[in-house]
Amino acid sequence: MKALVTGGAGFIGSHLVKRLLDEGYEVICVDNFTLGNKENVDKFSSNDKYKFYELNINDNESFCEALKDEKIDIVYHLAANSDIQKGGQNPEVDYEDTFMTTRGVLELMRRNGIKNLFFSSTSAIYGNESDKLLSENLGGLLPISYYGGAKYASENFIASYSYMNDFNTMIFRFPNVIGPNLTHGVIYDFTKRLKDNPSELKILGDGTQTKPYVYVLDLVDCIMHMTKDIKKGIQIYNVGVETATSVTRIADIVCEELGYKNVKYNYTGGNVGWKGDVPKFQYDLTKIHEAGWTASHTSDEAVRETVRSLKK
Repeated sequence: MKALVTGGAGFIGSHLVKRLLDEGYEVICVDNFTLGNKENVDKFSSNDKYKFYELNINDNESFCEALKDEKIDIVYHLAANSDIQKGGQNPEVDYEDTFMTTRGVLELMRRNGIKNLFFSSTSAIYGNESDKLLSENLGGLLPISYYGGAKYASENFIASYSYMNDFNTMIFRFPNVIGPNLTHGVIYDFTKRLKDNPSELKILGDGTQTKPYVYVLDLVDCIMHMTKDIKKGIQIYNVGVETATSVTRIADIVCEELGYKNVKYNYTGGNVGWKGDVPKFQYDLTKIHEAGWTASHTSDEAVRETVRSLKK
């Protein structure tokens, strides 16, 4: 099997590339290093089943031309802007890096007869629905961030391409993903701020924002489990954990693990960290559990393991 991983030098992508290689796949990795890290993939260069292309996926013609002779069996499309705050400052970021990369992948598949697709979507497509249990069948979705809008638009474009070209497609909607090699997000920010000032910690919002955090290696396990035999048509799954962790609890765990004591928390106020942030949500995970996967880390355990990895 030959797999293409877009965004393969990124946080999730590099873990997936490693797992695919470990399981004997031929892997083509594509990244332009907007968020990906060259060090994440240099370690694979000696593997004769690994090939790397530095490409902009949304430059459709050059992307399709570069890969036209590769006999790809499945595309794992992870390339996107994953920094929601960054995208919130400039909608062009998510249009180019989240939506247009999806369009590039779909055109590559259409032109080259590739039939199998995995797409990494997000809880952000549901918008601010804190009073509902979020199931895959929930309708009337209204994303409140440019990132969520671009991912939801991508899902719909994927649906039309899948129907018109007989693609077999699996979409995962996952929440905050954390773990080794994390490059941004609340845990990353807290460790950096405490290193600069061990006595005080700035916390966006009021600290009550509470979300499920899934450990990246659990997520990769789920991706591998579910994509070994993709069914015809489109399958959509919420992927996450039953538990959740508040921002204040994250601050407590970071301080505990890094040995900071008597830290004063300075909250900026409000129930969100930034415009477009969703303060709380809860997934219905019945579908993915019935498919045979459950996360091995709780949300708090994922946070703690991530802090330990950053400490190293």
